[in-house]
Amino acid sequence: MNSTFELYGAPTGNCLRAAIALEEADLPYTPKLVDLASFEHQGADHLALNPLGKVPVLVEREDGREPFVLTQSTAIMLYAAGKGAGRLLPDYEPHRAIVLERLFFFVTDVIAVNHAAFSLRDSNAQEAQKILMDRMLATLETAERYVARDEFIAGAAFSLADIAAYTITRSVMSDLPWSKLPNLRRWVEAIDRRPAVRRGLEVFERIYDPEVVSRLAM
Repeated sequence: MNSTFELYGAPTGNCLRAAIALEEADLPYTPKLVDLASFEHQGADHLALNPLGKVPVLVEREDGREPFVLTQSTAIMLYAAGKGAGRLLPDYEPHRAIVLERLFFFVTDVIAVNHAAFSLRDSNAQEAQKILMDRMLATLETAERYVARDEFIAGAAFSLADIAAYTITRSVMSDLPWSKLPNLRRWVEAIDRRPAVRRGLEVFERIYDPEVVSRLAM
């Protein structure tokens, strides 16, 4: 049976990771823009897909069965890797373990801390926010060691770990001490040039209408 995929999201880090994974796995999908500025993610249609009212959401439709829904970006990435015939997650167990180790390093020790800091942006907890951001950046800087000898974050091949690492690194480019991170800079520039990465980064921007763009820019 043939499957079709829909990715509901917006140009947020979590959604971009999911989109890049689908692109790198060479899985055709239809992007569905969720207008966060007008709280579309809190509407009944979206809550039916994800009761938490968050993005991204991946929906796989296949004849003869109920739609299959995933609502966590890392789960979507792992599912795309499984469908992508070894493109993003190697079969050889030691190599696979390294990819997963470094994927979860970025997801838990870097991205989660960044999310915690972001959640404090509108509060009076600026000091706590700065502590979290400083911790996140210091942890991210240690990724220099991953690419000191290898081309990619988890070895010689592009993997899920690179997707997680790239999206968070790209979001804080101006805050990193690049003179101390020559290998990480080389790696970022190489990932920038990957066609599938560029498509994933731009997929939700391409389907904006002008009104949505102006609201999200406010």
